Amino acid sequence: MEWKWEFSRTARRVKSSAIRDLLKLTQQPDIISFAGGLPAPELFPVEEIGEAGDYVLKHEGQYALQYSTTEGYRLLRRFLAKRMTQKGMAVDEDEILITGGSQQGLDLLGRLFLEEGDWIVSAQPTYVGAIQAFSAYGVNFHTVPLDKDGIKVELIEEAVKEKKPKFIYVIPTFQNPGGVTLSLERRRNLVEIARRRQVPIVEDDPYSELRYEGEDLPTLKALGGEVVILLGTFSKIVSPGLRLAWIAGPQEVIEKLIKLKQGADLHTNTFTQYILYQFLKGGGLDRHLKVLRQEYGQRRRVMLEALRENFPPKVKWTTPQGGLFLWVELPPGVDASALLPEVVKEKVAYVPGSAFYPNGGGENTLRLNFSNASPQLIREGMKRLAKVFSAKIP
Repeated sequence: MEWKWEFSRTARRVKSSAIRDLLKLTQQPDIISFAGGLPAPELFPVEEIGEAGDYVLKHEGQYALQYSTTEGYRLLRRFLAKRMTQKGMAVDEDEILITGGSQQGLDLLGRLFLEEGDWIVSAQPTYVGAIQAFSAYGVNFHTVPLDKDGIKVELIEEAVKEKKPKFIYVIPTFQNPGGVTLSLERRRNLVEIARRRQVPIVEDDPYSELRYEGEDLPTLKALGGEVVILLGTFSKIVSPGLRLAWIAGPQEVIEKLIKLKQGADLHTNTFTQYILYQFLKGGGLDRHLKVLRQEYGQRRRVMLEALRENFPPKVKWTTPQGGLFLWVELPPGVDASALLPEVVKEKVAYVPGSAFYPNGGGENTLRLNFSNASPQLIREGMKRLAKVFSAKIP
Protein backbone atom coordinates (compact mmCIF):
# COMPACT_ATOMS: atom_id res chain seq x y z
CA MET A 1 0.00 0.00 0.00
CA GLU A 2 1.32 3.43 -0.95
CA TRP A 3 2.07 5.60 2.08
CA LYS A 4 0.18 8.91 2.28
CA TRP A 5 1.17 11.74 4.59
CA GLU A 6 -1.61 13.77 6.21
CA PHE A 7 -0.29 17.27 6.79
CA SER A 8 -1.92 20.00 8.88
CA ARG A 9 -3.83 22.89 7.31
CA THR A 10 -0.98 25.17 8.32
CA ALA A 11 1.56 23.01 6.48
CA ARG A 12 -0.68 22.79 3.41
CA ARG A 13 -0.99 26.57 3.30
CA VAL A 14 2.75 27.21 3.33
CA LYS A 15 4.20 28.08 -0.06
CA SER A 16 7.85 28.29 -1.01
CA SER A 17 9.40 31.74 -1.12
CA ALA A 18 9.67 33.05 -4.68
CA ILE A 19 12.91 34.77 -3.75
CA ARG A 20 14.48 31.70 -2.15
CA ASP A 21 13.61 29.67 -5.27
CA LEU A 22 15.02 32.35 -7.56
CA LEU A 23 18.24 32.54 -5.54
CA LYS A 24 18.96 28.89 -6.42
CA LEU A 25 19.06 29.95 -10.06
CA THR A 26 21.22 32.98 -9.39
CA GLN A 27 23.83 30.94 -7.53
CA GLN A 28 25.40 30.37 -10.94
CA PRO A 29 28.73 32.25 -10.90
CA ASP A 30 28.16 33.97 -14.25
CA ILE A 31 24.78 35.48 -13.29
CA ILE A 32 24.73 39.14 -12.25
CA SER A 33 22.01 39.01 -9.63
CA PHE A 34 19.90 41.96 -8.53
CA ALA A 35 17.41 39.48 -7.06
CA GLY A 36 18.15 38.75 -3.40
CA GLY A 37 18.46 41.17 -0.51
CA LEU A 38 22.02 40.04 -0.01
CA PRO A 39 24.65 42.16 1.72
CA ALA A 40 28.01 42.38 -0.02
CA PRO A 41 30.07 39.40 1.26
CA GLU A 42 33.37 41.14 0.56
CA LEU A 43 32.37 43.77 3.14
CA PHE A 44 31.63 41.36 5.99
CA PRO A 45 33.74 42.23 9.09
CA VAL A 46 35.44 38.84 8.94
CA GLU A 47 38.58 39.79 10.83
CA GLU A 48 36.77 41.52 13.70
CA ILE A 49 34.20 38.72 14.02
CA GLY A 50 37.07 36.22 14.06
CA GLU A 51 38.84 38.13 16.82
CA ALA A 52 35.60 38.31 18.80
CA GLY A 53 35.10 34.56 18.38
CA ASP A 54 38.63 33.82 19.57
CA TYR A 55 38.14 36.04 22.62
CA VAL A 56 34.82 34.40 23.51
CA LEU A 57 36.22 30.88 23.26
CA LYS A 58 39.26 31.78 25.31
CA HIS A 59 37.58 33.79 28.06
CA GLU A 60 33.87 32.85 28.06
CA GLY A 61 33.67 29.51 26.31
CA GLN A 62 32.11 27.68 29.25
CA TYR A 63 29.13 30.06 29.08
CA ALA A 64 28.98 30.69 25.33
CA LEU A 65 28.79 26.97 24.53
CA GLN A 66 26.09 26.26 27.09
CA TYR A 67 22.30 26.45 27.02
CA SER A 68 21.02 29.97 27.67
CA THR A 69 17.84 31.84 28.53
CA THR A 70 15.09 32.03 25.95
CA GLU A 71 15.00 35.83 25.96
CA GLY A 72 18.69 36.00 24.98
CA TYR A 73 22.07 37.06 26.34
CA ARG A 74 21.41 39.86 28.82
CA LEU A 75 24.39 41.99 27.84
CA LEU A 76 23.33 41.89 24.20
CA ARG A 77 19.78 42.91 25.13
CA ARG A 78 21.19 45.66 27.34
CA PHE A 79 23.29 46.96 24.43
CA LEU A 80 20.22 47.02 22.18
CA ALA A 81 18.07 48.74 24.80
CA LYS A 82 20.70 51.46 25.25
CA ARG A 83 21.09 51.99 21.49
CA MET A 84 17.34 52.14 20.96
CA THR A 85 16.92 54.57 23.86
CA GLN A 86 19.55 56.83 22.28
CA LYS A 87 17.35 56.86 19.17
CA GLY A 88 14.30 58.02 21.09
CA MET A 89 12.79 54.65 21.99
CA ALA A 90 12.34 54.16 25.73
CA VAL A 91 13.06 50.42 25.82
CA ASP A 92 14.27 48.31 28.72
CA GLU A 93 16.36 45.15 28.26
CA ASP A 94 13.44 43.09 29.59
CA GLU A 95 11.34 44.40 26.69
CA ILE A 96 13.64 42.76 24.15
CA LEU A 97 13.66 39.17 22.88
CA ILE A 98 16.57 37.86 20.78
CA THR A 99 15.40 35.79 17.80
CA GLY A 100 16.98 33.62 15.14
CA GLY A 101 16.66 36.27 12.44
CA SER A 102 13.72 38.58 11.85
CA GLN A 103 11.93 35.79 10.01
CA GLN A 104 11.54 33.94 13.30
CA GLY A 105 10.24 37.15 14.81
CA LEU A 106 7.55 37.38 12.13
CA ASP A 107 6.54 33.78 12.71
CA LEU A 108 6.40 34.23 16.50
CA LEU A 109 4.18 37.28 16.10
CA GLY A 110 1.95 35.22 13.84
CA ARG A 111 1.67 32.56 16.53
CA LEU A 112 0.94 35.22 19.13
CA PHE A 113 -1.78 37.16 17.34
CA LEU A 114 -3.18 35.33 14.33
CA GLU A 115 -5.94 32.80 13.84
CA GLU A 116 -7.53 31.55 10.65
CA GLY A 117 -9.72 34.19 9.04
CA ASP A 118 -8.09 37.16 10.79
CA TRP A 119 -7.15 40.31 8.92
CA ILE A 120 -3.84 42.16 8.63
CA VAL A 121 -3.37 45.61 7.13
CA SER A 122 -0.17 45.96 5.10
CA ALA A 123 1.31 47.95 2.26
CA GLN A 124 1.00 46.85 -1.34
CA PRO A 125 3.60 45.74 -2.30
CA THR A 126 5.11 44.38 0.92
CA TYR A 127 7.90 42.10 2.12
CA VAL A 128 7.48 38.60 0.71
CA GLY A 129 8.85 36.97 3.88
CA ALA A 130 6.07 38.56 5.92
CA ILE A 131 3.49 37.35 3.41
CA GLN A 132 4.88 33.84 3.72
CA ALA A 133 5.05 33.90 7.54
CA PHE A 134 1.57 35.31 8.13
CA SER A 135 -0.16 33.35 5.36
CA ALA A 136 0.67 30.12 7.17
CA TYR A 137 -1.98 31.11 9.75
CA GLY A 138 -4.76 31.43 7.18
CA VAL A 139 -5.11 35.20 7.40
CA ASN A 140 -6.46 37.80 4.98
CA PHE A 141 -4.45 40.82 3.84
CA HIS A 142 -6.07 44.21 3.39
CA THR A 143 -3.49 46.04 1.31
CA VAL A 144 -2.93 49.78 1.06
CA PRO A 145 -0.95 51.26 -1.85
CA LEU A 146 2.35 53.10 -1.60
CA ASP A 147 3.48 56.39 -3.06
CA LYS A 148 6.75 58.32 -2.77
CA ASP A 149 5.97 59.09 0.90
CA GLY A 150 5.27 55.48 1.89
CA ILE A 151 2.04 53.72 2.70
CA LYS A 152 -1.05 55.89 2.19
CA VAL A 153 -1.98 56.27 5.82
CA GLU A 154 -5.18 58.19 5.02
CA LEU A 155 -6.63 54.93 3.68
CA ILE A 156 -5.80 52.89 6.77
CA GLU A 157 -8.37 54.13 9.27
CA GLU A 158 -11.35 53.01 7.22
CA ALA A 159 -9.70 49.63 6.68
CA VAL A 160 -9.09 49.26 10.42
CA LYS A 161 -12.68 50.22 11.18
CA GLU A 162 -14.08 47.74 8.64
CA LYS A 163 -11.74 44.75 8.96
CA LYS A 164 -10.71 44.98 12.63
CA PRO A 165 -7.22 43.66 11.88
CA LYS A 166 -5.00 42.01 14.48
CA PHE A 167 -2.22 44.44 13.57
CA ILE A 168 -0.87 46.84 10.96
CA TYR A 169 2.36 45.57 9.39
CA VAL A 170 4.66 48.24 7.96
CA ILE A 171 8.27 48.79 6.91
CA PRO A 172 8.36 52.57 7.27
CA THR A 173 12.02 53.21 6.43
CA PHE A 174 13.45 52.25 3.01
CA GLN A 175 10.58 49.86 2.47
CA ASN A 176 11.14 46.40 1.02
CA PRO A 177 10.46 46.16 -1.88
CA GLY A 178 9.53 49.76 -2.73
CA GLY A 179 12.54 51.59 -1.28
CA VAL A 180 10.29 54.47 -0.16
CA THR A 181 10.23 56.03 3.31
CA LEU A 182 7.14 56.94 5.30
CA SER A 183 7.00 60.69 5.90
CA LEU A 184 7.07 62.13 9.41
CA GLU A 185 3.51 63.43 9.11
CA ARG A 186 2.25 60.02 8.05
CA ARG A 187 4.19 58.33 10.85
CA ARG A 188 2.46 60.53 13.41
CA ASN A 189 -0.93 59.96 11.82
CA LEU A 190 -0.44 56.19 11.71
CA VAL A 191 0.49 56.03 15.39
CA GLU A 192 -2.53 58.19 16.24
CA ILE A 193 -4.85 55.88 14.27
CA ALA A 194 -3.39 52.80 15.96
CA ARG A 195 -3.79 54.32 19.39
CA ARG A 196 -7.33 55.54 18.78
CA ARG A 197 -8.49 52.30 17.16
CA GLN A 198 -6.63 50.04 19.63
CA VAL A 199 -4.77 48.09 16.96
CA PRO A 200 -1.02 47.43 17.33
CA ILE A 201 1.60 48.28 14.74
CA VAL A 202 4.30 45.78 13.81
CA GLU A 203 7.23 47.91 12.64
CA ASP A 204 9.77 45.96 10.60
CA ASP A 205 13.00 47.97 10.70
CA PRO A 206 15.91 46.17 8.99
CA TYR A 207 17.30 49.11 7.04
CA SER A 208 17.09 52.40 8.96
CA GLU A 209 20.82 52.32 9.85
CA LEU A 210 21.61 52.25 6.11
CA ARG A 211 20.83 55.85 5.13
CA TYR A 212 22.85 57.46 2.33
CA GLU A 213 21.16 60.84 2.08
CA GLY A 214 18.52 62.90 3.88
CA GLU A 215 17.73 63.18 7.58
CA ASP A 216 16.91 60.37 9.98
CA LEU A 217 13.25 60.10 10.99
CA PRO A 218 11.98 58.80 14.33
CA THR A 219 10.84 55.21 14.27
CA LEU A 220 7.19 54.42 14.82
CA LYS A 221 8.34 52.85 18.09
CA ALA A 222 9.79 56.21 19.18
CA LEU A 223 6.53 57.94 18.32
CA GLY A 224 4.10 55.28 19.50
CA GLY A 225 5.74 53.57 22.47
CA GLU A 226 3.71 50.62 23.69
CA VAL A 227 1.44 50.71 20.62
CA VAL A 228 4.34 49.51 18.46
CA ILE A 229 6.20 46.19 18.34
CA LEU A 230 9.53 46.66 16.55
CA LEU A 231 11.52 44.04 14.69
CA GLY A 232 15.24 44.72 14.30
CA THR A 233 17.99 42.61 12.77
CA PHE A 234 21.75 42.35 12.37
CA SER A 235 21.39 40.56 9.02
CA LYS A 236 21.79 43.67 6.87
CA ILE A 237 24.14 45.64 9.12
CA VAL A 238 26.58 42.91 10.26
CA SER A 239 25.94 39.47 8.74
CA PRO A 240 22.86 37.42 7.78
CA GLY A 241 24.71 34.19 8.56
CA LEU A 242 24.71 35.00 12.27
CA ARG A 243 20.88 34.76 12.22
CA LEU A 244 20.51 37.25 15.05
CA ALA A 245 17.65 39.70 15.38
CA TRP A 246 15.33 41.03 18.06
CA ILE A 247 11.78 42.00 18.94
CA ALA A 248 11.16 45.05 21.13
CA GLY A 249 7.72 45.47 22.64
CA PRO A 250 5.70 45.84 25.82
CA GLN A 251 6.80 43.40 28.51
CA GLU A 252 3.42 41.63 28.43
CA VAL A 253 3.96 40.87 24.75
CA ILE A 254 7.58 39.80 25.23
CA GLU A 255 6.65 37.41 28.03
CA LYS A 256 4.13 35.67 25.77
CA LEU A 257 6.64 35.53 22.91
CA ILE A 258 9.24 33.95 25.23
CA LYS A 259 6.85 31.09 25.98
CA LEU A 260 6.13 30.57 22.29
CA LYS A 261 9.84 30.62 21.47
CA GLN A 262 10.56 28.03 24.15
CA GLY A 263 8.39 25.61 22.20
CA ALA A 264 10.12 26.49 18.95
CA ASP A 265 13.85 26.33 19.73
CA LEU A 266 14.43 26.88 23.49
CA HIS A 267 16.73 29.83 22.72
CA THR A 268 18.74 31.48 19.97
CA ASN A 269 22.33 30.35 19.40
CA THR A 270 24.30 31.29 22.51
CA PHE A 271 27.73 31.28 20.89
CA THR A 272 26.83 33.76 18.15
CA GLN A 273 25.16 36.05 20.69
CA TYR A 274 28.38 36.20 22.74
CA ILE A 275 30.47 36.79 19.62
CA LEU A 276 28.18 39.53 18.36
CA TYR A 277 28.16 41.28 21.72
CA GLN A 278 31.97 41.20 21.84
CA PHE A 279 32.00 42.79 18.36
CA LEU A 280 29.41 45.41 19.33
CA LYS A 281 30.89 46.50 22.65
CA GLY A 282 34.19 47.30 20.97
CA GLY A 283 32.51 49.73 18.58
CA GLY A 284 32.51 47.30 15.66
CA LEU A 285 28.99 48.12 14.51
CA ASP A 286 29.55 51.84 14.01
CA ARG A 287 32.83 51.21 12.22
CA HIS A 288 31.17 48.69 9.93
CA LEU A 289 28.15 50.91 9.26
CA LYS A 290 30.49 53.67 8.08
CA VAL A 291 31.91 51.29 5.47
CA LEU A 292 28.48 50.03 4.40
CA ARG A 293 26.99 53.49 4.01
CA GLN A 294 29.84 54.64 1.83
CA GLU A 295 29.93 51.54 -0.38
CA TYR A 296 26.20 50.91 -0.69
CA GLY A 297 25.61 54.61 -1.28
CA GLN A 298 27.98 54.45 -4.24
CA ARG A 299 26.30 51.31 -5.62
CA ARG A 300 22.88 52.96 -5.34
CA ARG A 301 24.14 55.98 -7.28
CA VAL A 302 25.60 53.76 -9.99
CA MET A 303 22.33 51.84 -10.40
CA LEU A 304 20.27 55.04 -10.59
CA GLU A 305 22.67 56.48 -13.18
CA ALA A 306 22.44 53.26 -15.21
CA LEU A 307 18.64 53.42 -15.14
CA ARG A 308 18.65 56.99 -16.40
CA GLU A 309 21.22 56.28 -19.10
CA ASN A 310 19.97 52.93 -20.45
CA PHE A 311 16.30 52.27 -19.74
CA PRO A 312 13.36 53.11 -22.02
CA PRO A 313 11.56 56.39 -21.19
CA LYS A 314 8.33 54.61 -20.21
CA VAL A 315 10.00 52.75 -17.34
CA LYS A 316 9.65 54.35 -13.87
CA TRP A 317 11.56 53.71 -10.65
CA THR A 318 11.88 54.87 -7.06
CA THR A 319 14.88 56.81 -5.71
CA PRO A 320 15.51 55.41 -2.21
CA GLN A 321 17.47 57.43 0.34
CA GLY A 322 18.79 54.23 1.90
CA GLY A 323 18.29 50.51 2.29
CA LEU A 324 19.09 47.88 -0.32
CA PHE A 325 16.40 48.11 -2.99
CA LEU A 326 14.67 50.18 -5.59
CA TRP A 327 11.37 49.45 -7.30
CA VAL A 328 10.80 49.48 -11.06
CA GLU A 329 7.47 49.90 -12.82
CA LEU A 330 7.17 48.82 -16.45
CA PRO A 331 4.36 50.06 -18.71
CA PRO A 332 0.95 48.39 -18.20
CA GLY A 333 0.70 45.07 -19.97
CA VAL A 334 4.42 44.27 -19.74
CA ASP A 335 4.83 41.18 -17.52
CA ALA A 336 8.09 41.13 -15.54
CA SER A 337 7.69 37.41 -14.75
CA ALA A 338 7.30 36.57 -18.44
CA LEU A 339 10.43 38.57 -19.27
CA LEU A 340 12.56 36.89 -16.60
CA PRO A 341 13.59 33.82 -18.68
CA GLU A 342 14.88 36.15 -21.40
CA VAL A 343 16.69 38.23 -18.81
CA VAL A 344 18.31 35.11 -17.34
CA LYS A 345 19.54 34.18 -20.82
CA GLU A 346 21.45 37.46 -20.70
CA LYS A 347 22.96 36.25 -17.39
CA VAL A 348 21.21 38.77 -15.14
CA ALA A 349 18.29 38.41 -12.69
CA TYR A 350 15.72 40.37 -10.66
CA VAL A 351 12.65 39.53 -8.57
CA PRO A 352 9.29 39.97 -10.34
CA GLY A 353 7.11 42.34 -8.36
CA SER A 354 4.07 40.06 -8.25
CA ALA A 355 5.79 38.09 -5.44
CA PHE A 356 5.23 41.10 -3.15
CA TYR A 357 1.46 41.34 -3.70
CA PRO A 358 -0.41 39.11 -1.23
CA ASN A 359 -3.69 39.47 -3.12
CA GLY A 360 -2.29 39.34 -6.64
CA GLY A 361 -1.24 42.08 -9.02
CA GLY A 362 1.99 43.89 -9.73
CA GLU A 363 2.75 41.94 -12.90
CA ASN A 364 4.43 44.96 -14.49
CA THR A 365 6.77 45.61 -11.55
CA LEU A 366 10.10 44.27 -10.31
CA ARG A 367 12.59 44.76 -7.47
CA LEU A 368 16.28 45.47 -7.94
CA ASN A 369 18.94 45.02 -5.26
CA PHE A 370 22.05 47.20 -5.46
CA SER A 371 24.08 46.02 -2.44
CA ASN A 372 25.34 42.66 -3.66
CA ALA A 373 27.02 43.57 -6.95
CA SER A 374 30.08 45.76 -7.47
CA PRO A 375 29.64 49.08 -9.32
CA GLN A 376 31.24 47.51 -12.41
CA LEU A 377 28.84 44.57 -12.37
CA ILE A 378 25.89 46.88 -11.75
CA ARG A 379 26.73 48.87 -14.89
CA GLU A 380 27.09 45.71 -16.97
CA GLY A 381 23.99 44.05 -15.52
CA MET A 382 21.82 47.10 -16.09
CA LYS A 383 22.93 47.26 -19.72
CA ARG A 384 21.85 43.63 -20.13
CA LEU A 385 18.49 44.37 -18.52
CA ALA A 386 17.98 47.44 -20.66
CA LYS A 387 18.68 45.38 -23.78
CA VAL A 388 15.77 43.04 -23.00
CA PHE A 389 13.41 45.80 -21.87
CA SER A 390 14.15 48.03 -24.86
CA ALA A 391 13.23 45.18 -27.20
CA LYS A 392 9.90 44.62 -25.44
CA ILE A 393 8.82 48.17 -24.57
CA PRO A 394 7.92 50.43 -27.52
